Amino acid sequence: METSGGIQASLGGRYAMALFELARDERQIDVVSASLSTLNQAVAGSDDFRRLVTSPLINRTDAAHAVAAVAPQLGLDPLTTKFLGVLASNRRLRDLPAIMRSYRMLAADHRGETTAEVVSAHPLDADQLEALKTKLKAQTGKDVSIEATVDKSILGGLIVKLGSRQVDGSIRTKLNMLAQAMKG
Repeated sequence: METSGGIQASLGGRYAMALFELARDERQIDVVSASLSTLNQAVAGSDDFRRLVTSPLINRTDAAHAVAAVAPQLGLDPLTTKFLGVLASNRRLRDLPAIMRSYRMLAADHRGETTAEVVSAHPLDADQLEALKTKLKAQTGKDVSIEATVDKSILGGLIVKLGSRQVDGSIRTKLNMLAQAMKG
């Protein structure tokens, strides 16, 4: 795995690698990926859950109890639930976003995929996502999974980040470049 060396350099990456190896050994990579996706949506969608994950004021025991109570409601698998308990006990819940991002990269690499981060001004429909996947697959020669986010401040167009490459075709950037050109 070419990405594992870079991922292991960070603390969150080491936790992600440990979770990935456990999931691989138990043949649960996709199950854990689905649980982490659900968890990511919970963090993004709930201020209370985000505070639980990020607050240094919540002690280990309370965090572990809260995670244990929330996991069944979210439908998380047992491995992910235990992993969250370990994170809570080690006061590492704040690293959860980096851990989830690193895990997604490891899982995609394991499946022979690469992940593209796509930012658009409006949500992309299924046809647009499929067309984008096809173009990116033609360029990379690998299957591409897309992590789409919406940022209205780019006004239109797309920003696509694939590995270390980024293509910024946003209207905001084009307007900024035009403004710079007009200044001389």
